[in-house]
Amino acid sequence: MTLPPRLLVLRALGLGDLLAGVPALRALRRAHPGHETVLAAPAELEPVAAVTGAVDRLLPASAPGRKVPVSLDWSGPPPDVAVDLHGNGPPSHRLLMGLRPRKLLAFAHPDLPEIDGPPWYAEEHERDRWCRLLRAYGIDADPADLRLPRPSTASPAPGAVVLHPGAGSPARCWPVERYAAVATELRARGLRVVVTGGADEGDLVAQLAKQAGLPDTDVFGGGLPFNRLAALVADAHVVISGDTGIAHLAVAHATRSVTLFGPVPPSRWGPPPGPCHRALWYGPEGDPHGRRPDPALLRITPEDVLRAVTEPPGIRHP
Repeated sequence: MTLPPRLLVLRALGLGDLLAGVPALRALRRAHPGHETVLAAPAELEPVAAVTGAVDRLLPASAPGRKVPVSLDWSGPPPDVAVDLHGNGPPSHRLLMGLRPRKLLAFAHPDLPEIDGPPWYAEEHERDRWCRLLRAYGIDADPADLRLPRPSTASPAPGAVVLHPGAGSPARCWPVERYAAVATELRARGLRVVVTGGADEGDLVAQLAKQAGLPDTDVFGGGLPFNRLAALVADAHVVISGDTGIAHLAVAHATRSVTLFGPVPPSRWGPPPGPCHRALWYGPEGDPHGRRPDPALLRITPEDVLRAVTEPPGIRHP
């Protein structure tokens, strides 16, 4: 039996990163319809990869601190095509080059002159960046091609306001007492408010639920399975969170969202323009890996968030 050619994509990052890469993944699928598309990404993202319609198989790959994995558990012949959607190199480039692919699609890097890719622009929006990479290699890619199909699972809280206080680093975590103030006011307005959190955010979720007086039925800590989380977001009244994966999931399901930015501006990770999304940003930029909430994020008040729930969408500046 002759095996189909294989296309390997490296994006060993988080949920938001994968969702921001969906337009590029779909462009690769269209450009290589006869290939088996293999995505090197964390194992827990397998159900996410499946619903994109652009991935045949997930190859588990991750490293602490969002670093480049040391190796990939690749077997068989070298990939026919390898694509670096992980970063600008050189470690991610070298990881793929070590598999000896017939063709490598990647951004140029001065340490690897043999790669003839386009230049990397640090200030570019994440969705635009990877589509531009593919266009440089003659592959048409649309940054707006990021919607996911509606989940078949029923929402555990249809029509609720979803608060998600966690984020990938303390610098991007808005204070829990401010989320509690927002929750208290929205409940006073007659809205159901639920709180979600990742597998390692149980204490944070519990703290918010206690301060806001939420019943146990409205607390979804410990990491919901993806199908339930997607259903919760798809049927939410609005999703309120920092710059993290659930904000991208709201975009993927065209659910209203209010995203709190700082220290990274929405020009690099924010939602696309449209009637559904509101990005709060006061600046200036800061350290996304800081160990305390960034000063720019702290400039956002509960009143700002409450106004954003009802005001027209857009990016709010000082």
